[in-house]
Amino acid sequence: MRQRRRRTVSRPRIVIVGAGFAGYRTARTLSRLARGRAEIILLNPTDYFLYLPLLPQVAAGILEPRRVTVSLSGTLPHVRLVLGEADRIDLDGRTVHYTGPENEGGTLAYDRLVLAAGSVNKLLPVPGVAEHAHGFRGLPEALYLRDHVTRQVELAASADDPKSCAARCTFVVVGAGYTGTEVAAHGQLFTDAQVSRHPLRTGMRPRWLLLDIADRVLPELDERLSRTANTVLRERGVDVRMGTSVKEATHEGVLLTDGEFVDTRTLVWCVGVRPDPLAESLGLPMERGRLLVDPHLQVPGRPEVFACGDAAAVPDLEKPGEYTPMTAQHAWRQGKVCGHNIAASFGDGERRAYRHKDMGFVVDLGGVKAAANPLGVHLSGPVAGAVTRGYHLAAMPGNRVRVAADWFLDAVLPRQAVQLGLVRSWSVPLDTASPELARVPGGPGRGQGHAAASGGEPAKNQPGGEPAKNQPGGEPAKNQPGGETAKNQPVPAPPADQPPPGSGAAPGPVKRTDTPADPADPAEGDS
Repeated sequence: MRQRRRRTVSRPRIVIVGAGFAGYRTARTLSRLARGRAEIILLNPTDYFLYLPLLPQVAAGILEPRRVTVSLSGTLPHVRLVLGEADRIDLDGRTVHYTGPENEGGTLAYDRLVLAAGSVNKLLPVPGVAEHAHGFRGLPEALYLRDHVTRQVELAASADDPKSCAARCTFVVVGAGYTGTEVAAHGQLFTDAQVSRHPLRTGMRPRWLLLDIADRVLPELDERLSRTANTVLRERGVDVRMGTSVKEATHEGVLLTDGEFVDTRTLVWCVGVRPDPLAESLGLPMERGRLLVDPHLQVPGRPEVFACGDAAAVPDLEKPGEYTPMTAQHAWRQGKVCGHNIAASFGDGERRAYRHKDMGFVVDLGGVKAAANPLGVHLSGPVAGAVTRGYHLAAMPGNRVRVAADWFLDAVLPRQAVQLGLVRSWSVPLDTASPELARVPGGPGRGQGHAAASGGEPAKNQPGGEPAKNQPGGEPAKNQPGGETAKNQPVPAPPADQPPPGSGAAPGPVKRTDTPADPADPAEGDS
């Protein structure tokens, strides 16, 4: 009997690095177009896509953390998820080298590569900021801020010293773009609600400061949106200071550029973002840290390499000579075009150049307030609030019902304000190349910005230091801002914010050895 020899035809492999707005949309588009004819691999540190615009609502206790995450494996059929962080890309060998979540190494060969690594916190050479500030780019940072703010209000309510009470209830946000404005707006409502249950000293209330070197809030948006946001913030009690920033950050507070020293235990850094350092490591032509691509999102001279989102400098065909800004809206749209162009590179369809049409912007200001200009129509107040929430529900690739349910419950029930103690100060350093991951003792790291330096101690003297072990609502640990350790409590070893015995490493802020960003550069990528 003659045996038939089956011919094996290998499928082309497409590797997508990063599952942010650009990477997720690319994977979803390819999953639909490829129909099993290509192997699609998505390399990402987490197993979820994060809907970043709703992160301020997580920090304010409106939404539970899982509401703003969308399962990658559950929503991307025909896409293989590989957990890990890309360490190095060999362009000539067409391989991506990565480190997995348990410090295991791996290599992925590719026929097409999509670099959609996103962005990280943008640092400026301001003394003390890396040690005393925290960013706002991932779930760990949002959860830390929620716990930290809750703890400061609770400690302030029981403080006998008026100066200590005032410092703990003063919250400084640097950067009046999308993120900073929304964090300050939601934060003021959140702390006011807490104070109603934990009254402060007579005449005191939480104080939020919003700083920016620009001359107005939301400087990148239409002036009417800026005026609306500015009015809502000031009416709510937020101290908005334009043309002002931080000159130095210390354990006791921040020195402003106008010479005033503000006593505070909270410094939130929202000055914008910069492209993930992975893009720069390729040695290809760059534009201010972003990988230069053509209008079809391909790297010149490397037709097998595509890039989109914050990691790519995409020519703005609507504004010749300029590049599209680093925003979630552009990343989402570029991901769709990237997916189509990769399919076209295999003969399925025609290539498309990336063009965009401004459909307007929405800014959530908390409560029923928002600023929006859909299709150029300026809106404010409750109408803008309804449009903003409707936009987010429509834009989210999942969890719509759960998000809407949380909004309804927040409207009819008092907000829960408790410390979970899940994220420590040292585990979310500002200077990190992976804001989506909380640092763990002895954990893996990629790049100079990772806080996985061996032999280091957890960050000390962080604003609003960590509570003692097994005391999520108690007094801060000794030598942390806020005084002595909790008394009459068992003292097991090691403390909760120290690494386990024999780990040999503990993360903390790590000084970068690369060149700091130019303070004169405008904040970018606040999406």
